[in-house]
Amino acid sequence: MMQMLFMILGLLLSIGGIVMVYDARPLSNRFFGFGDQNEASLGMKMIGFAITMIGAFIVYFNI
Repeated sequence: MMQMLFMILGLLLSIGGIVMVYDARPLSNRFFGFGDQNEASLGMKMIGFAITMIGAFIVYFNI
């Protein structure tokens, strides 16, 4: 039961991170109001990549 819960958690984290990387610019326009969109989208892409890797490690090491 616990393995299935960790598997679902890892998959949801991975999907959320991928969406954050792919839609970084529209999400930064919607959530942040400061002028430099390039910095905001770069930050969101880096955070999204880190979240994706955490989710993938959870799925991969779920034994």
